[in-house]
Amino acid sequence: MRFDALQQWLAWQETLNPKTIDLGLDRVQTVLQRLGYSSKFICPVITVAGTNGKGSTVAYLEAMLLAANYKIGCYTSPHIFHYNERIRINGAEISDAELCAAFDAVDQARGDVALTYFEFGTLAALCLFAQNKLDVAVLEVGLGGRLDAVNVIDADVSIITTVDIDHTDWLGTDIETIAREKAGIMRANRPVIYGGLRVPQSVHEIAKTTHAKLLVAGEDYLYQAIGNASWQLRGHLVYYPELPRPALPGGFQLQNAAAAIMALDCLANVLPAVPAAIRQGLMQAKLAGRFQCVRELPRVILDVAHNAQAAQALAQLLVEDVCQGRTLAVVAMLRDKAVADVIHALSGKIDIWFTAGLAGPRGLSADLMAAAVKGAGSGVKLCAHITVAEACADALSQATGADRIIVFGSFHTVAAAGEFFQVSA
Repeated sequence: MRFDALQQWLAWQETLNPKTIDLGLDRVQTVLQRLGYSSKFICPVITVAGTNGKGSTVAYLEAMLLAANYKIGCYTSPHIFHYNERIRINGAEISDAELCAAFDAVDQARGDVALTYFEFGTLAALCLFAQNKLDVAVLEVGLGGRLDAVNVIDADVSIITTVDIDHTDWLGTDIETIAREKAGIMRANRPVIYGGLRVPQSVHEIAKTTHAKLLVAGEDYLYQAIGNASWQLRGHLVYYPELPRPALPGGFQLQNAAAAIMALDCLANVLPAVPAAIRQGLMQAKLAGRFQCVRELPRVILDVAHNAQAAQALAQLLVEDVCQGRTLAVVAMLRDKAVADVIHALSGKIDIWFTAGLAGPRGLSADLMAAAVKGAGSGVKLCAHITVAEACADALSQATGADRIIVFGSFHTVAAAGEFFQVSA
């Protein structure tokens, strides 16, 4: 074995390919075949793509399938607190020893193929899932869809949660182009659920040319809230007249939960899920870094929102989550994000901004982050800092018990804040 410790493996993987992001399936397909696997996986597969909502949708699928007593594997990214979060079997994170063994198997099979960090992890996850003889695997796309490493596996059911502007350096600068990339997870004669409220034309086009069975929210299935405590879902062959509100906060979570239920309905012939398991899963789903409250008095909330669509959803959550005092925001972002759009989406909801920089080649500097917030308007109250920890400390020192602190802007930001507030995964 090349390394004995997980952190050694991960540090080495970051250097193996000269590009941090190198989209394409050739390398992964080559190594997958050498490992003895093919695009047709050993168990049913649900693949989830989308700009926002992927993590929530996976969380609902995982919770509902666990409640139905299926053996399930989930692969998600990125992680927040530690790498093991990315690969779970029956809700439990994979151990360091199991990860190292899987990395060794991939390393032995790859020969001279220069896998990226994400490709290495994806292949390791597939090895672990195959070894554990799952009933079902849920795979979350890392970036885009068509050329993402996860797409090396043919999904039995696909979900596209939403499409919005993000990752423009790799996916394109307009909705239709980005949607075309995400629609690349579709497969012929297999169902694909589109959970967003407005379907890009390119999604329809790809579904038609690939002969995928597209199911669209508002057309092929309908969902609506019933008061504050329940909601209902109706499809062509399924009807749930009264479901409990999802455990994850926000009215928009209904679209993620509905898409997850419809995906399970498409697999009913091989993975029947009873209504009781659906209801239990909705109430038990959990996901770190999505409007996650980690402290009270003052209330501290962590959210990974890092693009305009997610920021708009976060703004709505701040309205729904009534606060008697002020809202203090700690923000740090990556430089390849639409920073001004994110700040604009939240500008009317924040009383004091605490900015910070993020390290690394993609991190936005402290000075540029502060300048972006200053550009939101002349009346902005700003406290600029170098690190997320310093920004959190200042916000905490200025907050009263009636105030709330929202920390957002990136998975890296939430990870740093989690360390400051001593949050465990």
